[in-house]
Amino acid sequence: MAFWWVNHKQTREQEVQGGYMWSPLRNADGKFNQTYENMRLVRPGDIVFSYADGFIGDIGHVSEAASISPKPTEFGNVGSYWSNEGWLVSVYFNPAPIPLRPKTRMDVIGPRLPAKYSPIQPNGDGNQGCYLAAISDALGNLLLGMLGVESPEAFTAKHFIKEPEIGSEVLHDLHAIEGDTSLSETQRLQLSKARIGQGLFRKRVMLVDPHCRVTGVTAPHLLIASHIKPWRYSTNAERIDGFNGIMLSPHVDALFDDHLISFEDEGRMLLHPSLPADVLERWSIPRVLQVGKFQKEQAVYLDHHRKLFSAK
Repeated sequence: MAFWWVNHKQTREQEVQGGYMWSPLRNADGKFNQTYENMRLVRPGDIVFSYADGFIGDIGHVSEAASISPKPTEFGNVGSYWSNEGWLVSVYFNPAPIPLRPKTRMDVIGPRLPAKYSPIQPNGDGNQGCYLAAISDALGNLLLGMLGVESPEAFTAKHFIKEPEIGSEVLHDLHAIEGDTSLSETQRLQLSKARIGQGLFRKRVMLVDPHCRVTGVTAPHLLIASHIKPWRYSTNAERIDGFNGIMLSPHVDALFDDHLISFEDEGRMLLHPSLPADVLERWSIPRVLQVGKFQKEQAVYLDHHRKLFSAK
């Protein structure tokens, strides 16, 4: 287990609530940035201290190592000069029992800061040029104590919605993944989790669409990451592509997965003639609904979904 310090700056709310860290691959001018490169060194089980607005307010537990992923759409105009491609690390953050303002304790924190790529300056102010900094075990354990944490095991991953039952088709696909010797162990793990809407695929989908388009629900543990283009028709790359997914409430996912509803690129919901007339009323879903325009990268997958919807 290693300790890390992340300076969120303007993106703390999105990253902490979304359960991830995201950085560009390089500086805006294309130059190498060690604190971005540090994203590649993070491993599952590591501890991350979340620093923003002068305080360490949250502590994170890393669940998945870095992977290439598009910039979160929820960043909006923040970091508009960043590249749209960067590093994504899944981290489950929890509020610190006792938020800490490092500036007030530089007498003990200062001597333990790294000599190079320090997350804060000698006067206790944040280092604006640093995103993710590696810190020593000595500083990491000191911060845990100052934040009121008895054991890092207290910060474990949150539970997502119950995974769907694995039917024969899914089980067949999982066995096929496991037996594919052309894939690395990491690729097999990513694809296995993606098959049931979890892991890297789920995180990438949430970066593109962090809420249910139909119900507006934003709580991650109440949403399902559903493939737009079905698994059996997708390549391995498409199976973990965040643009080939949509976050949906469970009852809406059931309709979408069975091609009883679909969407136009501009966001108009389509209803299949075989959809029982009372379902939408009982589930409080309007018959005429505009869910918002989809991104152009999603449109390719939606076109495939609409073809299956029409052929049903």
